[in-house]
Amino acid sequence: MDFDHYSAQFAQAAMMRFQCSQLVVERMDPLVSPGVPQVGHVHQIVGGDSFNATMTPVEYDPAERSTCTTCSFSEDFSNYWTASIYFQARNGSFKRVPQMVNLGLRGSGGITVYYIPPYDGKTKVTAFRPGFRMLAGDLNLRSSKSIQRQICYRCEHNIEQTPFGGAPCTGDDTTSFPKKPCPGGIRTTITFPTCWDGKNLDSPDHREHVAYPSTGTFESTGPCPASHPIRLPQLMYEVMWDTRQFNNPEDWPEDGQPLVYSMGDPTGYGQHGDYVFGWKGDSLQRALDARCTGDRCSQLKTQSVDQALACLKQQTVPEVVDGWLDQLPGAMPVTYK
Repeated sequence: MDFDHYSAQFAQAAMMRFQCSQLVVERMDPLVSPGVPQVGHVHQIVGGDSFNATMTPVEYDPAERSTCTTCSFSEDFSNYWTASIYFQARNGSFKRVPQMVNLGLRGSGGITVYYIPPYDGKTKVTAFRPGFRMLAGDLNLRSSKSIQRQICYRCEHNIEQTPFGGAPCTGDDTTSFPKKPCPGGIRTTITFPTCWDGKNLDSPDHREHVAYPSTGTFESTGPCPASHPIRLPQLMYEVMWDTRQFNNPEDWPEDGQPLVYSMGDPTGYGQHGDYVFGWKGDSLQRALDARCTGDRCSQLKTQSVDQALACLKQQTVPEVVDGWLDQLPGAMPVTYK
């Protein structure tokens, strides 16, 4: 890929980019472990407040069940979630790394969500359907082998994110945790597949019903494979991890890199994201057809930052996930393989 050309495309492309603030931080995953009120590792969840352990595949529509959302667009009741990151100190204790809001947005922690139509400015995409869900990444990975496309880390030089490092997963971005202190925090990027089989709203592994272009990339408007002919928008998460309080190497483990995902991954290769679609009516399709940009769109309703922040959910099973801990929540072991 021509990274300079890709970066220029990314900077100029029409794309929805908006804030979804924190809803709850807890050990729940209705995709991988449906019906289980407390699973193995901690997730940070944003979006509609109907998020719960029992979100029946295909049937469950957050737009019908939620009463509020943490997202800027008030018609987006989708749920978006990722694993949390913890700092492991030299003495072996753990502390959750907080999230911070991305540049140009307002809110509290959470995730920056992107919906991107094709970069050519004309090709149409089909919005996700009620009941649709998918997963990107693999929590069990501990090496770069078999890592999914466009999942990466950026070590920011400063809080202003200057100089601009180019499009996600280009330049100095890495597929594993940065090995050095990052003065401006760490940005993680999770990009989802963009082709759908047109039939299944989900699949047993939450991956088989979606695919990547058969040749080229989404950015180059590469064709979808015959098995997955429906072109979807590119869904992308960015999470800004505020690692600034953990940048003193004297606090780091003697063997180096101090970050570990809540599922016990100290490499960063296991980064993953989950998605349950929950836009109201045809609102997302209208926004995509209008090629809306940023967090304002003539086709959509927005809400104030205060309204978004008022949408909170209590943990289903109360548990301490913040402050200094002797072990990762759920007693998850740190594993290198």
